Amino acid sequence: MSYVITTYQPHYKEQIAELILSIQQIEFNIPVTLADQPDLLDIENFYQQRNGNFWCALNDHHQVIGTIALIDIGDQSGVIRKMFVHADHRGGEAKVAQQLLNTLETWAKHKNIKRIFLGTIDRLHAANRFYRRNNYDQMEASALPDYFPRMYVDNTFFKKEL
Repeated sequence: MSYVITTYQPHYKEQIAELILSIQQIEFNIPVTLADQPDLLDIENFYQQRNGNFWCALNDHHQVIGTIALIDIGDQSGVIRKMFVHADHRGGEAKVAQQLLNTLETWAKHKNIKRIFLGTIDRLHAANRFYRRNNYDQMEASALPDYFPRMYVDNTFFKKEL
């Protein structure tokens, strides 16, 4: 299976929302709706500001199979959001998640971002292992900077110095 990583374009908006909501609601039974995530309706203005960006992994048929976003929160810091990969494309040789993360980190370094934070949910064991494997250190919520945009469902936090 081949795929490409590309910067967000508006014609992917519907596919992105479908992918993310299906993973959140159906696969992981997380009680979140599109209304709870207005950022998905305005990706350009929410993520593609200052040194932030949003990327999609596309399969050979130009279908969105993965996403990742970086929010520039100032102070040479960024936050990973919307890291999702369709179940059929996780793990294995394709390494879609790894390539999405590598793309984000390369961008962040180029944009002089020195540290990256993220929030996730403790029961997403594979995601937590993935971040630890990529040298993200788990941290207490109380140690997050005041300017960290916390999502109400997140209860596990990580940080990486670039």
